[in-house]
Amino acid sequence: MEQRVFAILQDNLKKSYSPYSNYPVSAAVVTHDSEVFTGVNIENASYGATVCAERTAIFKAVSAGKRKGDLKALYVMVGSGKIGTPCFMCRQVISEFFNDDCSVVCFSTEGDREEYKVKELCTFPFTSEDLL
Repeated sequence: MEQRVFAILQDNLKKSYSPYSNYPVSAAVVTHDSEVFTGVNIENASYGATVCAERTAIFKAVSAGKRKGDLKALYVMVGSGKIGTPCFMCRQVISEFFNDDCSVVCFSTEGDREEYKVKELCTFPFTSEDLL
């Protein structure tokens, strides 16, 4: 599965809309039933309206009816040739929809990889318990 996702990520980088940063990002959410939801970063001249690839992929999965417990892993690739990790806004969304023991796998375009558990990447998430 990981080789398939790697190929999807590489191909998806071309779909990124990143004319301002020139930093294309591709992401894929894999569910426990092996569905794959992809996303790319989509920038906007009003930078606050930009949406990251990770959130795009997660929101596509959620829009298809997937919920916390359905999502198995998140894969991320940046177009710089280096390994990039999700920003902190994405980490908050990751903590909302992935269990702590799920994997976040970050690839370079050359195939180097780093893997984290959600609990390692999202150490102090804001959760529903904070709303009480």
